[in-house]
Amino acid sequence: MVARQVLATDPGVLADLATVRLGTAFFRRALNLVPNDEFDAPTLLPGWNRRHIVAHVGYNARAIARLVSWAATGEENPMYASPQARADEIEQGATLRPEALRSLCEHSAIDLDVRWRDLPDTNWSATVVTAQGRHVPASETLWMRCREVWLHAVDLDVGMHISDIPEEVLTRLLSDVVTAWQKRDQFHDLALCVETGPEHLQFGDVNADTVVSGRLPAVLEWATGRTPDAAQAALTWGSGGSPQAAPRWL
Repeated sequence: MVARQVLATDPGVLADLATVRLGTAFFRRALNLVPNDEFDAPTLLPGWNRRHIVAHVGYNARAIARLVSWAATGEENPMYASPQARADEIEQGATLRPEALRSLCEHSAIDLDVRWRDLPDTNWSATVVTAQGRHVPASETLWMRCREVWLHAVDLDVGMHISDIPEEVLTRLLSDVVTAWQKRDQFHDLALCVETGPEHLQFGDVNADTVVSGRLPAVLEWATGRTPDAAQAALTWGSGGSPQAAPRWL
């Protein structure tokens, strides 16, 4: 039997598809490191244990698959009925046995990948609506899933680190965070100076009240509320500044 090929030919779509597939494998490796009797352990996300993370990642794949179905058929198929429905789904999913949670993650990821594989070129530009009400092209679903699998693999706290994530993913994540802050007017007195290899990225005015500087992984850990002591120590806070919590991201 001849294997079915990805129908998309756009280089940007193909590049994002490769990155999200790599991230899915990264999450799978992290989940495989979690023993069944340690699913109740805390994670890097306050208030969520490993059951919550795994349930969320599994149901997120199903939700994004609904958007891909929307793009494929033209029939409206929102991610969730409501924010409360999403929250309830995660809480209920967190009560499943570890084997069921593993199966949920694996099968939902495979189903989503197949839907992406079979989406024709012309449908990647179809408009869908995210859970936050943003109208985006279907190609955006690749990035929506990408950030979930890469970050939540780290959140499981089994030895994966922010620094293990590809630099281009980290840079795009940090840009997303800054955009969210700007929309809520939380970035007018804050700036980031980020070291990425020999390069430096700057977000905001370096004359701001607070200037956070450091390597890209450490800055992103801080910006997303995932700041272990080592990352906190790796940051500098401008002239006379002192460590503080980042504004809320999501």
